[in-house]
Parts: sequence; structure tokens; C-alpha cells
Amino acid sequence: MTTTGDTPGAAPSPQTARRPLSTHRTQTVQSAQSAQLVSDLVSRIPEFRDVYENHLFHQGGVQPHVFFWDVVQDTVRSFLGESPCATDWRHTLAFLEEQSCRGVLGVDEVIVTSFLGDLPSPHEPGHAIVQQLGPVMAAKFVRIRPRG
Repeated sequence: MTTTGDTPGAAPSPQTARRPLSTHRTQTVQSAQSAQLVSDLVSRIPEFRDVYENHLFHQGGVQPHVFFWDVVQDTVRSFLGESPCATDWRHTLAFLEEQSCRGVLGVDEVIVTSFLGDLPSPHEPGHAIVQQLGPVMAAKFVRIRPRG
């Protein structure tokens, strides 16, 4: 008698056994890529170091999507001239454009979801920053928010 992965207590079929591992491996790689994005941002733009340290303290580790909420807020405040000691918003956009050009899935997920997706809406102060996005990020922004 042959057993299959559908029989209780039987070994999973080769297709079933590989699927979760492959999904887990992909998620792990994407998670490492997004954590590296945060590390690279802080290395390139040291003005984000305090935000990063505070993030680590409160989150207990790197949570890229959560961290990028603060990146968006600081970038928009800089764009509006509300935070003179903040990093120049142009540096942040240039860094993120450079990263967006790489086509790395874990990096793109964070930039699109937690940076571009959280930029101000047309009725909010700072929305004009959208006009300053580089070509790669601008194209991604239009795809996720066609009405701005």
C-alpha cells in the first residue's frame, strides 16, 4: 500500500514538503533584504541613526515597515521645511530611488508599501513631494496610487 501526504500520519509528498520550505525561504530572504535596506539607509544617511536606535529600543529589533513610517514623516517634514535639523529630503529620495532601481523584491516591498504608500495624499500638506520622486519611484507610485 502506498501512502501519500493526504493520509494522516503519512510522510508528505515531495511537492507538499517543498512548498512550505520554499515559501519560508523566500520570506526569510525578503525579510533579510528589507532589514538590509534599513541598515543601508542609516549608514548612508546618519541623521536617521537616532530614529533607528529609538525604533530598536521600542520594537525589540528591526521592523522595516514600522521604521519607514518615521522615515516618511521625517522626509515630509524636511520637504516642508518644518524640521531644519532633519536630513535633507533630497538625500532620502535619492537613496530610495537608487534602491528602487535594483529590483530587489524585499527592498521594493518596503519602499512601495511603507514609503510611497504612506506619502501625503493630495489634500495633505507635503503632497508636492510626489513631484520630486525619481522616475522609478514615480512609476511605482502611479501604479499604487493613480489618483495621487
